[in-house]
Formats: sequence, structure tokens, C-alpha cells
Amino acid sequence: MFLARMLVAITASAVLAGTGLAWSAKQDFDSGFTHSTALGEDAPRSGGGAVNILLIGLDTRKDLDGNDLPKAVLDQLHAGDGTEGGYNANSLILLHIPADKSKVVAFSIPRDDYVAVTGIPGYQQVKIKEAYGLKKAAVQAKLIEQGERDPVVLERRGREAGRASVVTTVRNLVGVPIDRFAEISLAGFYDLATAVGGVDVCLEHAVDDSEFSGAVFPAGRQHLDGSQALAFVRQRHGLLNGDLDRTHRQQAFLTSVAKSLKDSGTLTNLSQLSALMDAAHRDVVLSDGWNLFDFARDMGAAGSVPVEFRTLPVVRYDVIDGQDVNIVDPAAIKREVRAAFGQEVPSTTATAPTPTSVVDVHNVGTVTGQAAALSAALTNRGYGAGLVGNGGSSDGEYSAITYGLGAADDARALAELLGGLPVSASPLIEDGRIEVALGADFTMPTELSTSTSTTTPPTTTASGTTSGSIPLPDAGKPLSTNIGDTIPCVN
Repeated sequence: MFLARMLVAITASAVLAGTGLAWSAKQDFDSGFTHSTALGEDAPRSGGGAVNILLIGLDTRKDLDGNDLPKAVLDQLHAGDGTEGGYNANSLILLHIPADKSKVVAFSIPRDDYVAVTGIPGYQQVKIKEAYGLKKAAVQAKLIEQGERDPVVLERRGREAGRASVVTTVRNLVGVPIDRFAEISLAGFYDLATAVGGVDVCLEHAVDDSEFSGAVFPAGRQHLDGSQALAFVRQRHGLLNGDLDRTHRQQAFLTSVAKSLKDSGTLTNLSQLSALMDAAHRDVVLSDGWNLFDFARDMGAAGSVPVEFRTLPVVRYDVIDGQDVNIVDPAAIKREVRAAFGQEVPSTTATAPTPTSVVDVHNVGTVTGQAAALSAALTNRGYGAGLVGNGGSSDGEYSAITYGLGAADDARALAELLGGLPVSASPLIEDGRIEVALGADFTMPTELSTSTSTTTPPTTTASGTTSGSIPLPDAGKPLSTNIGDTIPCVN
């Protein structure tokens, strides 16, 4: 969903760059955005000219200062009043643009993926969509304790913390740098979708979700206005694969918006372009230092770039603390994302050389038995069984690997096996030995957890049945297209 909205903004700026209004439009366009420092100065960055961009669609019914949206707008959103929705990051899409701009790869991240988090008091794992709102609430509570009472200050500082939290959570999950991000809310999507005159979509089946999203559409191809378009991408009830089907709608919607822009004449109509820019400035937040006008110009110069849309895989559905969640394998996700982004992925299979190092495992999180379980799994893989126990202050609070002389190759292979953990040499580690610290951010890779037991207990799912009696989550095949060319049919 949000990828489409960002396309609107960057395409509009690209067109303006080729007009006589280029300089003034550039100044007005770039200066009109709210910028955020939530990426952090010390965050890892991509090298060689490649860029990874996280797009955040925020499910809030409030403006950037925390004020409730006007009732007329809320009625169009069909999303309740300002008290609903919270601050969930319901749309998360990670784009990779290589230096040569030969192909864009975009991964949708299902909002219910159950992942490790850091820095949120009282939580170790949450649905990935909650990383924003929970951190925002914690920071605001702390500020109130310190005497802050200005609601605008509380809102802005809380949102900055929420942005930083969701960026960090996604980066830890996928194992690649995030160089830029953009955020938009429900109102922003409606404004931008309306500004382009609506979009064409295609549905495989008729849907009636009037109770929730407001999506009531026949099967086949049809034109949607801004309000209907929002319902189209928000629907998850009544879909065969729930949120996974919704990610496919977001991907299809991107191509529809691009085609609408190209066919409708919006980009050559100055009044429509002005409305488009106003909506973007009002509703979009960009990471600090991102010059969107220049970025759009460079992308426009690359011509018709092919795009491949993918969805991060889900292992199974589950219910944890009364919530429906997606169980994921972070190690497998990191390998898939790195491979799709053209990064080298070292082998972790049985064809890899037999390890010769001894591995000590220290638990610096709070999951009881995790260190022992990992040690047993690694012993099955050929690593020497070392010491197992709780870590000390020297281990830090996050998962990491350190190694002594002669253990470099084994340590790097182990880091990949465990999902791309940071790895470094240390003179304090004995020769031929590796130390693994397991923090709250660690999740046991599926291929290791299954190797430590001969049976897998049934898992209760959202529908109340067991995982053995329902289809496994289906993320679908990658969707490959050229922006603006086709409108794929989806569930």
C-alpha cells in the first residue's frame, strides 16, 4: 500500500524536474516534508551505491501532532474514530535498489510476524506491527513522569521513538542495512489515492467485508475511488490467506497507481500536481537527508525498471497470549533477503566443511533453556560442546558471536547459520573456541530447533484447529512487472 503512495510522490517530482518550474518546484517539494532522525547516525549503511528503503504505513487516525482527524475524513476512511487503530505499522515494505538500477526487489513484511524486539520495556517479542506503537507509548510515559505536558511534544517525540523502534526491528529481522525510510498514515493514503483520480484493480473473487474494512466489490476489473482503494488494501477478513493476501493487494495496487498516473494526465496537470504535492507534504515523513526530488530524477533517468514483489515467508500460524501471530524463521528470512538483494550467502548446509571449533553458549536474555537447546543443536551439527550458562556484563545485551585464533571460518559459518549474527575476533577467547551470546533478539532457526527433537507438538492456530489439519501459510509466488504496465488479479 505505502509503496504505491511513495511512487505517487516521486513520480510527480520526476515530472516536475523536467519542466520550466524545476528549480522552484524542487525547493518547494523537498522543503515541504517533515524529516526524521530515527535512522540514527551510527546505523549500518549499504555500500557500492545500492539503497535499501523501508516504507512504513501507519494505521493511525491522527495527524502528525496527535490531533484526531476531522469526522468527514474518518467517514471516508471507514476506519472508526480517532480512538481506534493505535499506532500499528500495518504496512511494511522493504525495497532494494541496486547501484545500476537494473531491477528493484520489494519485500512485503506481514504485519503479524512474531519477532524479537529490544528497548521496549516489558517486551521481548511482539507482532512486528506493534514495535512502533509500544515504543511510542513507553517513551511518552517516561516523558510524562519527567514532567512533560505539551501534547504536541509528547506526540512528536513518541513518534520519533516509534520510528526508530520499527526500523531497528525490521533491520534485525532481515539482516540488511536500511538506508532510508518513509512513513505515511491512513489519511495520507486516502489523500494521495484521491489526488490521482483513483485506481483500477482486479479481483479473482467477489468480496463483502462491510463489517470491517468496508470492502464490497464484485469479481473482475473495476475502478476504485480513494475511499474504496483504502478498503481494498485494508481488507483481510474473508480472504483465503488473510494478511498474506493483503500484502499481494498492496503489491498489485502499486502497479495500478503507476498506471493511473501514466494514463490519467495527472502528471501534466499543474493543479492536480499541486494537490498531489500538498497531500505528500501533509502526510509523509521522510528520513533525514533524503532528497526525494533528486532521488526521483535519478530513478526516472533509469527508464522502465523491472520490479519484483515478494512476501517474507511464514512458517506457521499460532496463538500466543491470546493473539493470532505468524511464526517466522529469522535465519531463513535473512538468507532469502540477502540472496534476493544480490548479496553473497555462505552455505550452511551439510556440504559445508565440518567444524572443528568448540562453542560456548551464554544466555543474556530471559528465555530459560535457550542456551542449552542451541548447544545441543550445534553439537548435532559437528561443533564441539562447550560451556553453557548465563552470560555476564561483558557479553552485552544483544546476540553476537566472538571467536579466538583459528576459529574464524567456523565462526562466520555459525553466524550465518544463526541468521546473520554479528561476528568478531577477540584476544580474550581461547584458540579454537567460539562464544555465542543469546539476547532477547535471538530466535532459534527452524532447521536447528527441529533437529533437537524427534516429534513436533501440534500448534493451536487462529481457527482453533491444529497446524497439521490446515494448509500452511502461502506467501505466493513473486510478482514481476514493469511499473505501470499491468494490473494483476488478486484474491
